Amino acid sequence: MTDFSCVITAGGEKGGSDGPDALRASVASVLGQSLRGSEALVVLAARADAPTRTVARALADSSPGRVRLIHPDPAARTTGALRNAGLDAATGRYVLVLTPGERLHRHACRNLWQAGERSRADLVAGRWSRTVGEGGKEQEPPWQDELYARSRTVARFADAPQLVVRDSLVAGFCLRREAALRHGLRYEEDLAHGEILFGPLAAAAVGRIALVRRLIVTGRAVPDRARDLAALVEAHRRVAATLDAHGLPALREERERAFVRDHLVPLARSFPRLPAARRTRVAATAARVLTAPVPRELPPLERVAATLLARGDAEGVLTAAYALSRPATVCAPGVMGEGGRVEWDDHCPVDITELGHQYREFGEARLMNRLTRCTSEEGRLLLEGRLVLPPHTVPETPHTVPEAPHTVPEAPHTVPEAPHPAPDGPFTATLEFRARGGARAVAFPVDDVRHDGNGVTWGARADVTRLLRPLGVRDTAWDARLIVEAGGVRSVSDLFGPQDLVEEAAVRFAARPRLGRLSGDTWEPYITLKDHLALRLTARRRPARTTRRLVRYATHFRPARKAKLLARALRKRLDRYRSRSFKAATYNTWLTRLPVRRGSVVFESHMGRCYGDSPRALHEEIRRQGLKLRSTWSYDTSPAGFPDDARLVRRWSWRYLWALARAEYWVDNQGFPQHLRKPARTTYLQTWHGSAYKRMGFDETRVRLQNAPQRERLQQAVHRFDHFLVRSEHDVATLARAYRLPEDRLLRTGYPRNDALVAERTRTETEGRLPRPPLAGALGIDDHKKVVLYAPTFRGGPAAGGKQARRRLLLDVREFAERFGDSYTLLVRAHYLEAARLPVCPPGTVIDVSRHHDVSEVLALADVLVTDYSSIMFDFALLDRPVILYAPDLDAYAAERGSYFDLREKAPGPVAATQEELFVELAELKKSDIRHASHRAAFAAEFGAYDRGDAARRVVAAVFSRQGASRITDHHDRGAGR
Repeated sequence: MTDFSCVITAGGEKGGSDGPDALRASVASVLGQSLRGSEALVVLAARADAPTRTVARALADSSPGRVRLIHPDPAARTTGALRNAGLDAATGRYVLVLTPGERLHRHACRNLWQAGERSRADLVAGRWSRTVGEGGKEQEPPWQDELYARSRTVARFADAPQLVVRDSLVAGFCLRREAALRHGLRYEEDLAHGEILFGPLAAAAVGRIALVRRLIVTGRAVPDRARDLAALVEAHRRVAATLDAHGLPALREERERAFVRDHLVPLARSFPRLPAARRTRVAATAARVLTAPVPRELPPLERVAATLLARGDAEGVLTAAYALSRPATVCAPGVMGEGGRVEWDDHCPVDITELGHQYREFGEARLMNRLTRCTSEEGRLLLEGRLVLPPHTVPETPHTVPEAPHTVPEAPHTVPEAPHPAPDGPFTATLEFRARGGARAVAFPVDDVRHDGNGVTWGARADVTRLLRPLGVRDTAWDARLIVEAGGVRSVSDLFGPQDLVEEAAVRFAARPRLGRLSGDTWEPYITLKDHLALRLTARRRPARTTRRLVRYATHFRPARKAKLLARALRKRLDRYRSRSFKAATYNTWLTRLPVRRGSVVFESHMGRCYGDSPRALHEEIRRQGLKLRSTWSYDTSPAGFPDDARLVRRWSWRYLWALARAEYWVDNQGFPQHLRKPARTTYLQTWHGSAYKRMGFDETRVRLQNAPQRERLQQAVHRFDHFLVRSEHDVATLARAYRLPEDRLLRTGYPRNDALVAERTRTETEGRLPRPPLAGALGIDDHKKVVLYAPTFRGGPAAGGKQARRRLLLDVREFAERFGDSYTLLVRAHYLEAARLPVCPPGTVIDVSRHHDVSEVLALADVLVTDYSSIMFDFALLDRPVILYAPDLDAYAAERGSYFDLREKAPGPVAATQEELFVELAELKKSDIRHASHRAAFAAEFGAYDRGDAARRVVAAVFSRQGASRITDHHDRGAGR
């Protein structure tokens, strides 16, 4: 008896022209297994074509001991019947089924066999990947990451619900043959996609299930959902019935949602690539087979797409497909429903309020421009289309929307007045073609522009032959867009159309390139991969085709290829000279030998990302005192917002390295690049960026697990510090100890950035909160609203390539806006290494202040702080204003990252474990403020003992003034040194 019997069907329902090659690849993957006790059972259908039969016999003859050819009953025509014949013929301890084209990973059978023998499980499952795109790229379904995060054994399939909620058991699993016989497991022979049902049936029947985190099967084909929709729906229904039979309604509901997201939404996304006739047929099939209600828990656009599919609305699904790929684009006019909800349209009453389209102004909103006609008329390009307008941008507001014809007549819905003024005056439009990748654009007038209530219908005739004159080289593609103007406000939109809208053979125009017609002679409209209209310059006639062939030959024959390789090598050498490793080596070897320039200071805040924090406070104190110090600031991406009286250098530029090598002082709050040595005569002032709740430096588990060279690199970077600012003895016991800083390098002055907070508290105690700081006016915050600042901590690891990671906030800001938008304005400030993804909310309710340079100005504006574990709570406590800690994962975070104290014991305010608890605290803010006033005072006293409002002056006196700097103001050119 062999260890593994791998069943491979040939010539069944899924056979095709590539059957022989797919069969050969599958069998080869079985023969290549590292577990030699595996056999391939090729089940050859009676109707298999001649090439498939020839390949099957050749494979059996070449490996007679490991490849068996099975001839089933001629009546076995379906794939399910062929697979059952293979199960009957199997002799191995385990049995595994492959679809032609699927390939086993080299160690797949060994990994499955070891997991089965070790766990005594009857079913062993692992990862699989599918082939996506024309390039044959392999991609695993993203939901497998959670299911197969680690190898484990479960007692029943409900303990790993993703096994049946998703189609995870369509491939990559094996069954103990004895268990399959005992439970009578068979494929449904009347079901086209029987593998979808067989896996859940097997999981429900057997007992123990082993999950292997290894990749088992590759090369699985993506199902043709447009062709097999009815079969996919039927298989899904039978799986759902199985879950109901086992008393698992919650899993059934979850599977309903997963089916929409895994099959119906991708089907809707494919509509722009389907011909019109096929779109109609698919929509009709969907209307016939999709009888179950669409789950309400789906995101709005996915629910819209599924609803329109179920209604058989082919044009509506096409529009939804465009919306799915561009969620920020307004693709439907929207109508008002009950309770102020915004719905997709009259015929699809799906709530899309959370998309926030109703809050965007005309000119600010992206509008879908549906191209309805593209043809040739009297030698000109004739285009017609319709631009969607959301209700609040229509000039006549409020307006009425009539009920759908099939409903009972009632009072018409009235769209309330928009929060922004609608455009005044008539609509005018211009058709523009812009060279792709260039700045050239050619405009054509649009004479036919009609406003029809919830959209603008337009038509244009463009003489592209006469007016569109490309150079002919590197400007062969021109993208079309429509510019609509009303009341001095412009809206720019691309022209969306399905792939079959343009008949290339019927719509062509003569072209007149500036380099002559040898570079191209014909304009051809086409739909891009992004479903937008464009023009391309092609060569249709013999002279232009011959020229292009000659150019191609000249750029691809051997001397040209050698020249390209030489140019590529030169580029690589130049890139090496621009690399950070080369710059660091040059800096450490040569630039550090340069003499120090007396009185020069290099400032940097948060690795050049902002002009703020304590370095800014020190820079302004030096400027206020008039010390003769030459200031240089580093910036990371943009110099916007940095001081005018300082020299600006881009981080990691050669001028940056030159400034560091010659500076007498380095001042920053995060750390200059670790690989750069500090010159011997340079004084490094590290202001740091916050007190520590979570473990830092050599106290971190991540650092302790690093190898010796990595820890030594960190130690050398820290040893560059000559002065390190602390704001309490807590900093001495935590930060100073964690970074192994000696006592003589500590300056007990407090943080200069907090001088502004101490001054703000003094001002409010004597003068009151009004008027608010100038930032309130800049952000448009009403005086009657309280300001809540939400500033979560950094939760990621070291940023890759210095890029900001976009993360979803734990706080549902949309729900906050709905519940507190009338009385609160929420300011969101993400960590400087991250960027927050915020939904569109009503104006004035949620504002992203992550890019504001100085956090102290934001803190001074806030009435309440909501944070989790960020060090910002230590600073905000100096204002003696309410602090709420929203920490739903407090225990897990403390266990994973480690902490220096019990946050619940020392918190300056209430600790909310759920969002509802947070909202309750905000609703009863006055009571909470009084209840936690003493805790807040104790917190500020313990963690901000040295913050007395004069830190900047004391640091300047301790570090800069004693060096003999005279009181002369020195101004520099802002543009120098970039």
